[in-house]
Amino acid sequence: MQITGEMLIGQAAVRGLAGAQQAFNPASNADIAEPTFGFGSRADVDRAAALAASAFDTYRGLPLERRAAFLEAIADEIMALGDALLERAHAESGLPIARLTGERGRTTGQLRLFAQVVRDGHFLRATIDPAQPQRQPLPRSDLRLAKIPLGPVAVFGASNFPLAFSVAGGDTAAALAAGAPVIVKAHSAHLGTSEMVGRAIQKAAKQQGMPEGVFSLLIGAGRDIGEALVAHPEIKAVGFTGSRQGGLALLRIANARREPIPVYAEMSSINPVFVLPHALASRAPALAQGFVDSLALGAGQFCTNPGLVLAIDGPDLERFVSAAAKALSAKPAQTMLTAGIHAAYESARARVHAEAGPPVGLGEEAGDQVNAAQAALYVTDAQHLLQSEALQSEMFGPASVVVKARSIDELAEVANMLEGQLTATLLLDEADHDAARALLPVLERKCGRILANGFPTGVEVCHAMVHGGPFPATSNAMYTSVGASAIDRFLRPVCYQDIPDALRPEAVQSANPLKLWRLIDGALSQAAVT
Repeated sequence: MQITGEMLIGQAAVRGLAGAQQAFNPASNADIAEPTFGFGSRADVDRAAALAASAFDTYRGLPLERRAAFLEAIADEIMALGDALLERAHAESGLPIARLTGERGRTTGQLRLFAQVVRDGHFLRATIDPAQPQRQPLPRSDLRLAKIPLGPVAVFGASNFPLAFSVAGGDTAAALAAGAPVIVKAHSAHLGTSEMVGRAIQKAAKQQGMPEGVFSLLIGAGRDIGEALVAHPEIKAVGFTGSRQGGLALLRIANARREPIPVYAEMSSINPVFVLPHALASRAPALAQGFVDSLALGAGQFCTNPGLVLAIDGPDLERFVSAAAKALSAKPAQTMLTAGIHAAYESARARVHAEAGPPVGLGEEAGDQVNAAQAALYVTDAQHLLQSEALQSEMFGPASVVVKARSIDELAEVANMLEGQLTATLLLDEADHDAARALLPVLERKCGRILANGFPTGVEVCHAMVHGGPFPATSNAMYTSVGASAIDRFLRPVCYQDIPDALRPEAVQSANPLKLWRLIDGALSQAAVT
């Protein structure tokens, strides 16, 4: 596929005229020569939003099978791009081909999962309370609930997942599954990759007979396009993965609108790992190795990276720290996604260094590698952590802080002080269960996923996954951005009272033409309503 540097607005390819940018290779620290990518303007936002609004009722009204087939067609078209997609993503991100191959599989897997979600129809939450005309003292009307999509959705591509959290990533898949047209703002770190995937979606939309405005891809410098998208009256929700600063900026714009809209922003998390005493005593070296492998994975550029390790001070913790430092020394420096991310990582490490002192463990030096992150491990104590904003902040890279506590009570005190998190991990043996019980109520309040005897960097795409959490992990702790229930972000309930059966959505028609499991008078049933 030839990359042209054009935006995709509906079925048209449009050259942006508000400036231009070349793609960038972080491994060579140089621009990719051709093509240049033209920046869109507010007029381009208006055009894409008008098309999305025009497509909305048609798209959401299509049979569920057609919506599911569209999602599967997108997955097929992405796979049809072959190795060229992986090679371009590698050039723009520095990520290894093997990692990108896995990420492509996750991307297409998400699309196919949501196709399944659409077909089974449970996401509609069809609920029927039949009329009770003889009820005393007052009769009950016929009441039926089904969910509908919010409207066109703006999605911001993420820097750290050029495929799985980008143009056809989880936010786009969930919104399209919900029945919402999508306008994506391409991330400037992987412009060519974004165009290739965008053209795959555009092709699938045409093949499947989708309304033209069901998908658009915009390119813009800085914040102009993003701010215009979030402020546009036709946009009804936003999906964002990125920095806290960026997410909060979008929230401010969304809340200042005449009609405020939800922004589902995933922003910041340090993902504490609690190493409980018996586990620490019995297997400190093995736990240290697993921790370091998770920490250094992908140059630490995962939102679930384990940025904090907490344990009770003593000889066992010293063994853990020593083993972790040794394991870290074998980890090579890795190219980071962008020069800006690398600079931010170095700055965050400098702040931690100033608070905690020199690292107790370092990975291999970068040498002549540009934009390469050297892994690092720091040590502090619980009271120092409680008083330091820098030690509680995300470094977004392969660096972590080990925190020495005096007791389980002090571990709980630290857990209670931490900001909202995506994950918390308990490394424990059976003899640690009482200590874990003391921590669990706090962790349930603080994060969206609690795991035991594993590490948080693997996020399974499935029905039970929660990838969310209290602020600032996300802007809305009620929802997840990964997994089947991510679709709920882009839906709202509508109640149909005494509406004639022929006018009701199929999901709540009496004959149950979709063969859904529905809640009828409080009981699950596939039966028709008589």
